[in-house]
Amino acid sequence: MKNRRSARYGLLAAVATLSFAAAACGDDEETTDTTAGGNTGTTTMDTEMSGTTTMGTDMSGTTGMEGAGPTGPACASVPADGEGSFEGMADDPAATAASNNEELSTLVEAVTAAELVDTLNGEGPFTILAPANSAFAKVPAADLEALLADKDMLSGVLTYHVIAGEKLSGADLAESGMQTSVSEQELTFAMEGDALSINDGQATVVCADIPTANATVHIIDGVLAAPA
Repeated sequence: MKNRRSARYGLLAAVATLSFAAAACGDDEETTDTTAGGNTGTTTMDTEMSGTTTMGTDMSGTTGMEGAGPTGPACASVPADGEGSFEGMADDPAATAASNNEELSTLVEAVTAAELVDTLNGEGPFTILAPANSAFAKVPAADLEALLADKDMLSGVLTYHVIAGEKLSGADLAESGMQTSVSEQELTFAMEGDALSINDGQATVVCADIPTANATVHIIDGVLAAPA
């Protein structure tokens, strides 16, 4: 237990270092340096939640049918056709859809290591904040390796990126200002210019409102650190 706590504190120390470095560099139009962390308890997602599915809106605040169209600078990197395209992802549940998107391969590796694939492919509905590969690349390699090797910590980090019971659009998140994650910790949202910021700049949504069969996915440019 002592060794495990030491590893966790080491990871959180690296997280804090990245966070302060990001603040010192100021705002960046494309990316925001972020961090990885999470609680150390095993968190199980409730796949039987039947919360109300909401009507989606685009990032400009115009109300429309859910899945009216993904928006954001990173959307351009998604293939135009095939299983990894927006149309292809819409046919599959979240974990399967993510596995077909090359921009989310590290996230898929993490979800597999945490044994959450079946959960994220469950009934839902879910709102998922999905760190892109570039987000995981900001975490020091040794800390990321330690995180992927610790199933309980990894589960805590990943479930902090999921909201259960609703498919929330980017506009829904901005309007609400705050949501509770599956790990039972708070997430905060605010519009900063044209971008949706999470947890006061820990991450920014770079491709919003991606529909899957059981979730709305928002690709983000950082790995979120849960409150201590």
